[in-house]
Amino acid sequence: MSECADDKSRIKTLNFNVGVLGHVDSGKTSLARALSSTASTAAFDKNPQSRERGITLDLGFSSFTVDLPDHLRDSGGQQPYDSLQFTLVDCPGHASLIRTIIGGAQIIDLMMLVVDVVKGVQTQTAECLLIGELTCPRMVVVLNKIDLLPPNKRQAAIEKMTKRMHKTLESTRFKECPVIAVAAKPGGPEALDSEEPQGVPELIQLLKKQTYLPQRDPAGDLLMAVDHCFSIRGQGTVMTGTILQGSLAVNDTVEIPALKVTKKIKSVQMFRKPVSGAMQGDRVGVCVTQFDPKLLERGVVCTPGSLRTLYAAVISVRKIGYFKGSLSTRAKFHITVGHETVMAKVSFFGLPPAVASEVTSDTEPTPTPPSSLQTPFTQDREYFYQDEYVRGQGEAGSGPDPEQWALLEFERPVTCPLFCLVIGSKLDADIHANACRLAFQGRLLQGFEDKNYTETALPNLRIYKTKHREGQVERVSDDYTVIGRNLFKKETNLQLFVGLKVTLSTGERGVIEGGFGQSGKFKVRIQETTHVGGQSCVYRRSRNRLEEQQQQRTKATFP
Repeated sequence: MSECADDKSRIKTLNFNVGVLGHVDSGKTSLARALSSTASTAAFDKNPQSRERGITLDLGFSSFTVDLPDHLRDSGGQQPYDSLQFTLVDCPGHASLIRTIIGGAQIIDLMMLVVDVVKGVQTQTAECLLIGELTCPRMVVVLNKIDLLPPNKRQAAIEKMTKRMHKTLESTRFKECPVIAVAAKPGGPEALDSEEPQGVPELIQLLKKQTYLPQRDPAGDLLMAVDHCFSIRGQGTVMTGTILQGSLAVNDTVEIPALKVTKKIKSVQMFRKPVSGAMQGDRVGVCVTQFDPKLLERGVVCTPGSLRTLYAAVISVRKIGYFKGSLSTRAKFHITVGHETVMAKVSFFGLPPAVASEVTSDTEPTPTPPSSLQTPFTQDREYFYQDEYVRGQGEAGSGPDPEQWALLEFERPVTCPLFCLVIGSKLDADIHANACRLAFQGRLLQGFEDKNYTETALPNLRIYKTKHREGQVERVSDDYTVIGRNLFKKETNLQLFVGLKVTLSTGERGVIEGGFGQSGKFKVRIQETTHVGGQSCVYRRSRNRLEEQQQQRTKATFP
């Protein structure tokens, strides 16, 4: 919500952010241009490379304003809005720029998935759909370029593609979402502007019907996603972006946490109109002084001291079903967290096997990954180290995936809020391959701000793994004790292994009591024995094996 500078008019506008996503060359920018009446500094590909190549290389923003729909006017009467402003977030479709799409998708209230009606769903179309599922509650499918269909077969082709889209969306949160056909730029990008777009008025009416009152809360710390930064001679530096939470006003002091600097807001604009302040959901330009715009291309602005810079983090994690690669511990992924994308090493862990099976048996399968886990993460609990992400339980792995977490170790520090969305991707994969590159998603649960976190924080994470070592029984001391060797090195501190379990190859179980001598030998106390003929089976079997060149093997399990 925002007020115009002319307080007498008291015009209040609801800002509604609509993401325009889809495969490269599906006509997203042409559609935004056809819809918009007012454009911001970043709209319609001002980047020279964009104009030259004919594709969007960065987020573009434009807007148009309509009368407030009746269903919003009558929604409880608590928000006295007078008009509805659609802010269009034009996300790039080129495969290598998916990190920008992820950043843009986190600031939208409704997604328009643009599909080339001739080509149908393509690789990046599917990736955009996945991102929408993770970030957006509503979607409209726009079948674009219907002017390329032969007039006598056009309606049949549109109906066929509409059915195909509904089939594709059946298992997603967007099932039964509306599908509409348009021609945003009849004749293609090179055609004259004299030809009127087809279906755009109908699309505007559909968008009005799909609007709702998003949660807009001015309270709390400010968090603004900045996507462009530029200077205006004689005025200062303008940072444009979307307010994700909280509010701001002229004369407020804000922090640019990535640079550790604070600045005072000189003025605020919304699409070239001066305003005294803005709140969550608004698209604004904020002017500050004495700041070099080259220092901040994209990032966040916040209330001073409200964000932290992290070197590592623990996240909840769910694999994205369409990703065909493996999720291995110590592998590196592109991690999009907040509005940054950075490489990170990933280590997976979960509940101990016995606990995990109990939790899984009580959990109903869900068609889509939950945004939060049933079991909260806490440092007081012990977790089990995993070599990779563990897939579904039960027969043939058909059950739900067990609850799992991951430790992310960033190659460079990132600044982001707690509990923000995290998406792991393999963006270095072949962009021409017909494969999903989005690997997993989750929420940031705990961050480590100390650069030396490996020494100060990681030892407090109670993650263990089971190790197996094998040695030999050297001799039997009595009915309940054997002396072993070749399990430890001479210099090993055996006190660390006291109490750990040992299994003999003949089946008996025991625990390590301690060292024996100075050569790495150890003493095992047998806990259960069976006496036959007054003599211990352990003693007899062990002695017999010793006679067979002492090949008795002892397995030790170290949790």
